[in-house]
Amino acid sequence: MTLLNVEELGKRFGGIQALEDVSVSIDEGELVGVIGPNGAGKSTFFNCVSGVITPDSGTVRFNSEDVTEAEPETLARDGLVRTFQHTRELQTMTVRENVRLAAPNHPGERTLPALLRTKSMTNREASVREQADDLIESFELSHLVDEYSSSLSGGQRKLLELARTLMLDPTLLMLDEPFAGVNPTLTNEIADHIKQLNDGGMTIVVIEHELETLAELVDRLIVLQQGKLLVDGEPDEVLSDERVIEAYLGGGE
Repeated sequence: MTLLNVEELGKRFGGIQALEDVSVSIDEGELVGVIGPNGAGKSTFFNCVSGVITPDSGTVRFNSEDVTEAEPETLARDGLVRTFQHTRELQTMTVRENVRLAAPNHPGERTLPALLRTKSMTNREASVREQADDLIESFELSHLVDEYSSSLSGGQRKLLELARTLMLDPTLLMLDEPFAGVNPTLTNEIADHIKQLNDGGMTIVVIEHELETLAELVDRLIVLQQGKLLVDGEPDEVLSDERVIEAYLGGGE
């Protein structure tokens, strides 16, 4: 079943056509990579799909619903969750607090339950604590649980952001350069977590410049160049395609 369907997506910034008639579909359970040279439109594609910016043309359908103009928080609540190239943790909060903060539908956010300390609120708080602690342990961050996120390394921040997004229980997880600035050991660890999530049934789309790691990880590669869809296929076929080789070695800014 098609989970995400993007049709003829277009976006212009002034005189720059960042995306032009890009059509892509993602099926449930797929693990897909998005690659392309700098300026290819990868982040703009993610931003349009995730509601960060509104496309000038085309449609985005998630779970068969038109979400072209949906707000990011609405999409996140509905299961379409994304990370950013530069992590967005709250640096003056601990690892535990950062993960718990992402939990949706918290009764304590509403005035009356917070004042009355209702049973539903205390039950939800317990559930959030348990879920957050499980994720922190799963991502091997337990030894840092009370550390401020500002003290974490780049790779640890990537793990923290991934744990935090999972508090939203995504159906479709979109990762923007999860290996950027990460040492090889943590790169492999993050890749293993992504693979495990996908094996568990989660649909995942990954933007990444680290082609070797990405090609070994994903089932399919989508290549953008100058805002257009260049190639879409299995990793081995895509990386041996002369058009892709030319895009990377011959320019394509």
